Amino acid sequence: MVFPLGSVINALAILAGGALGLLLHGRLPEKMRQVVFQGLGLCVLVIGMQMALQGKNGLLVVLSVLIGGVLGEAMGLEDLFAGLADKLKSLVRSSNTRFVDGMVNASLIYCIGAMAILGSFDEGIRGDHSILFTKALLDGFASIALASTYGSGVLFSALPVLLYQGLLTIFAGAFQGLFSDYLIAQLTATGGTLILGIGINLLGLTVIRLSSLLPSLVVIVLLSVFSG
Repeated sequence: MVFPLGSVINALAILAGGALGLLLHGRLPEKMRQVVFQGLGLCVLVIGMQMALQGKNGLLVVLSVLIGGVLGEAMGLEDLFAGLADKLKSLVRSSNTRFVDGMVNASLIYCIGAMAILGSFDEGIRGDHSILFTKALLDGFASIALASTYGSGVLFSALPVLLYQGLLTIFAGAFQGLFSDYLIAQLTATGGTLILGIGINLLGLTVIRLSSLLPSLVVIVLLSVFSG
């Protein structure tokens, strides 16, 4: 079994960046925090667009997002995710009213992306940690901005990152022959579409129920495999 070293480093970087963001929370001017947060939102939009354009079959990506959204709403994923975060908030006795938003948004930003998927696969298939190490650096800096705005909930996003990427690494190591370049491109495009939604949410343009769209990442795999 491949040890998910990259995911461990990634989680530690989120904790370190989040802790620094909490320390700076009361010292950064509100306008500066707002500008940093808006800049992060814009960057997320750019990254999402770049990823979304990497798909090989746009129709399957559209279908996967639509079908995934219907499945996610039917399963109540958005409410389930928020409920779990609320329970965690009560468990740690946090008084931060933005705890849930911080944990959910940060988890989605860190987990849904080309680097998370490709980095985990690369680590599992080839034993190369470089992509996840680079992602850890980026996530660490992002955690500073997120934690200074949302508070302690951002630190708890390190757990789903560790579990998600770690399981992907172990899975990739066990089933190396299943991941073609085509399948990875389709996953990247679907993840990029969801990342565009994250950027829109960060900028406050509207509220997209991103947790309900998560099943699209499974749907795109199934559609891509059977269409091939």
